Amino acid sequence: MCALLLGLLLPLHGTLTDRAGLGSLVETFLPWFGLLVPVLLAGALLRRSAAALVALLLPVTMWLHLFGGLLGDRSQAGGDLTVVSHNVAAENRDPAGTARELAASGADLLALEELTDQARGTYEKALAKAYPHHVVRGTVGLWSRLPLSDTRSVDVLRGMAGPLAETLRPEDMPVEPPRALRTTVATEKGPLAVYVAHLGSVRVTAGSGFWTDSRDAGATKLAAAVAARHDKRVLVLGDFNGTTDDRAFKGLTSRLRSAQEVAGAGFGFSWPASFPVARIDQILVRGVEPRSAWLLPATGSDHLPVAARISW
Repeated sequence: MCALLLGLLLPLHGTLTDRAGLGSLVETFLPWFGLLVPVLLAGALLRRSAAALVALLLPVTMWLHLFGGLLGDRSQAGGDLTVVSHNVAAENRDPAGTARELAASGADLLALEELTDQARGTYEKALAKAYPHHVVRGTVGLWSRLPLSDTRSVDVLRGMAGPLAETLRPEDMPVEPPRALRTTVATEKGPLAVYVAHLGSVRVTAGSGFWTDSRDAGATKLAAAVAARHDKRVLVLGDFNGTTDDRAFKGLTSRLRSAQEVAGAGFGFSWPASFPVARIDQILVRGVEPRSAWLLPATGSDHLPVAARISW
């Protein structure tokens, strides 16, 4: 019975209720459900149950159908631009060292999330030589070897909610710094629209379970902003606080492809850096072709940098 339930859960996870964030929680760690197969196999062997062994074919088949393609190396040689995205962490004790390591990657475009006012100057100084062009909006920024233009903030903030918000007038509501931007990169082969975003955090609480409201609202707004522009070539980089299996990102994943899924090697888990269990840092593309995708070594952040090589 357990094997059959697991076999049905894998392809039908989208039908789970998202009350208390159950659906999102399952989808965040969906690949790890494959670890239940050897547990069930051991139980079937101990019981010497032929029926249980046969039942295991369903979850094995479903898991391979969903994730088997991610096990191998899908990378190819070549590419026109190298892009890197990294949540540098507000608590990072060595921003200068992090900047040096990122610059050493040779990236043409470097997206940083969770910038603080205190660390911003350090990154600007350390990256100035390698990246003559950069833009920052709030807590996100893009450093580039190529010229940038038409930069603007993108609203991905949910806004304050709850009892405190009900006691405040609109003009008294706290103003949060922007957490997303859009800019245009001038390449030799034409303009490339680049979005850098840091979506809202998720929380696990006793009262509300897996709370994803802020992140989900930000994902919807980001998807709407990308869809509204109709740009031919698009990159969306950033810390999504969720995986591409999560239903919250359907608006983005229906229009863009994950560089890791197309041209990576393995799952590319990026968080937490000490023992990565989920890829919540994303590089999504449209109108360009991912040639390779990989992880960079750990920095002073609790996230690993994610990188990709793209071509026209």
